[in-house]
Amino acid sequence: METILTARLASITVLTEFDKENRLENRILDELDTRERAQANEYIQGILRRRSFLDFLIAEYSSVPIAEMEATFRNILRLGLYGLLFMDGTPDHAAINEPVEIAKRKISSRSGDMVNAILRRAQREREANQLPKPAMPDRVKLIATTFSHPEWLVERYVKRFGEREAFQLFQANNKRPDFYLRVNNLRTKTENFTLRLEKSGIPFEESEWLPGYYKVTSVAEVRAKGWFDKGLCQVQDIAAGFAPTVLDPQPGETVYDLCAAPGTKTIVLADLMQNKGTIHSVDIAQNRIGKIAENAENYGAEIVKIQRADIIEERFKLADAVLLDAPCSGTGVLSKRADLRWRRTPEELTAIIEKQAELLDAAANMVAKGGRLVYTTCSIEPEENMKQVEKFLEEYDNFELQPLDDFLPEEVLAEDFLSYQTLPHVHGCDGHFGVLLKRIK
Repeated sequence: METILTARLASITVLTEFDKENRLENRILDELDTRERAQANEYIQGILRRRSFLDFLIAEYSSVPIAEMEATFRNILRLGLYGLLFMDGTPDHAAINEPVEIAKRKISSRSGDMVNAILRRAQREREANQLPKPAMPDRVKLIATTFSHPEWLVERYVKRFGEREAFQLFQANNKRPDFYLRVNNLRTKTENFTLRLEKSGIPFEESEWLPGYYKVTSVAEVRAKGWFDKGLCQVQDIAAGFAPTVLDPQPGETVYDLCAAPGTKTIVLADLMQNKGTIHSVDIAQNRIGKIAENAENYGAEIVKIQRADIIEERFKLADAVLLDAPCSGTGVLSKRADLRWRRTPEELTAIIEKQAELLDAAANMVAKGGRLVYTTCSIEPEENMKQVEKFLEEYDNFELQPLDDFLPEEVLAEDFLSYQTLPHVHGCDGHFGVLLKRIK
């Protein structure tokens, strides 16, 4: 009998693949309708946000060591426990019955019975307020299990912030994130989009930091209304909007958007330039170039020229302004990309920092005299951010940092207004860093 793909089954498939291959492949979600796809995304990211704690509970309830469990079985248990403990509004019978049936179909009848027994026990202990709590002599392991972060990040952030603030950061990373919509003025006007939102009944909050940004709790309703398909708005965190804002591209200028895929910032740049001038949208990944072209057409960005290139190896003509959204650790977006906390390693962080330095060197050589360069990441690591910029300035005396207080609110600025840095637990948005550099000679 053919198995009907549901949000829960799709989630288990994606999570099992992640366990085996250490990569998050979501293409199977395209087979779901809008509501089911949103639910599957909630399961996947939610389980990854709580994975260590869920695994702790599984270890408490199961006689089989979790490391010896087959990956599908392990993720069925994670799904059931997450549904019981963290999915508000999900009836217990739904949180229990479907994982049990999936286990029976995908593995065996005995496996289904084991899932049922473990979930029923968790249900009883939750109702009696007797769920097990981590209690370990190793403080780092205890924190890592409680907040579901890898031990190396726990050690790093406790040392940097102290325990109390580190806990606040971990809690922010484990929350369901809010999302921001940015109005695309190439297809509509901000005031008209505001009216659409008001009439739609979708709860929203207009940002005080940048014009045309609206915070919403979910994008599923927006997608269902077809606003993305019409190019009226795009999903972009408010802090991600800082980079194009401080670059301040002017109509008629020549601009490079480097590491540009999927093209979100390219669209913002075209909007700010009123579709006058030229934007060279450059990325090295062949499989992502097409997404830039698709977005440029959909959002009406007519001044975009797309190029697949390795900016470290190839030479470019000089431009008025260059935006380098550098590949990074992604530690500023661990709420939306919970998989990254489990994929990143200290060794990988070192390699990322080295690559960023190479990219920043290449970007600097594309800036005309008097031109501007914005370096930005979605990281909260000093080595990727201000330390990277300081190292760059030691080698390039023809660039100077520019103050940002004319562009952004003071509460997001650092280094005497010469950089911006948002932190999820402080600013209630993704963690982003950026600077504006001017070529002076």
